[in-house]
Amino acid sequence: MIKQDEELDKLEEDIRRLKTQYDLFFALVVKVPPSFMRHQVESFIHEISKQKMRDNSRRFRFNTVLSRYNQYREMWARKMREREEGPLDYRRRQAALSGPQPAVGHHPAPSPVTSPTVDPYVKMTPGANGEQIRKLFEEIARAHVELGKPSNVSMDQLAAMVQKQSELVRSKYNVSTVAFRVETIDGKVKLKAKPLQD
Repeated sequence: MIKQDEELDKLEEDIRRLKTQYDLFFALVVKVPPSFMRHQVESFIHEISKQKMRDNSRRFRFNTVLSRYNQYREMWARKMREREEGPLDYRRRQAALSGPQPAVGHHPAPSPVTSPTVDPYVKMTPGANGEQIRKLFEEIARAHVELGKPSNVSMDQLAAMVQKQSELVRSKYNVSTVAFRVETIDGKVKLKAKPLQD
């Protein structure tokens, strides 16, 4: 049992260290996000989640740690989007969050790209799926948190699954772009694919 407690102690410490590194990245102290450290943390979470936890207190502690980590991941994803959108869109988002704005006056030019918050599907195109895989991974983790269950899929497993399904849909419908969305059906988190005509 000591070993199991030590595992959760290590996990909490690793998550604290990872959050510190992300804080440094978003503060522009370091230039690249701690992707390797994050992959190690998520692999460790996956290993622990595979164990059969008969001890209720340990299971509760693990789920609490997992829930906190998923909140961090959502925050990091949001901050990454804000960085990628640029300072103008970032200011608009911050203004929208700070309170209601009058509808009269100048409106920003509509973006030619459909907002990902409106479209629940994540589009996959050959050779450019890294960011999209991460979005799907975060959606799957969020869905599991809502169900009160730990996610049982790693980033590598998801990437392999998406690649396999994409190839099947592309060959069947003769398209290059495949869109995926995360759905919860009968208490299970599932990945749904659909072809997109180019």
